[in-house]
Amino acid sequence: MTVRLEEMIKRVEALPHEDQDAIASQILESLEDEQIWARKFRDRPDVLQRLADEAHEEHERGETRPLDEVIG
Repeated sequence: MTVRLEEMIKRVEALPHEDQDAIASQILESLEDEQIWARKFRDRPDVLQRLADEAHEEHERGETRPLDEVIG
């Protein structure tokens, strides 16, 4: 277990049980989402390639902006 994960667990342990359960639910849901996406792209690499091609074409057409402009 990493130091960062241990730190997170200690902080969560100090919270009320209902808050601990809420955080656990969020983490589990996030892990499940990651597994679903990983499985989809593993099973269908053509989909990932198509998405990458579309993103590249949008960039070539000037339809994209640097990320720091979008979030910052």
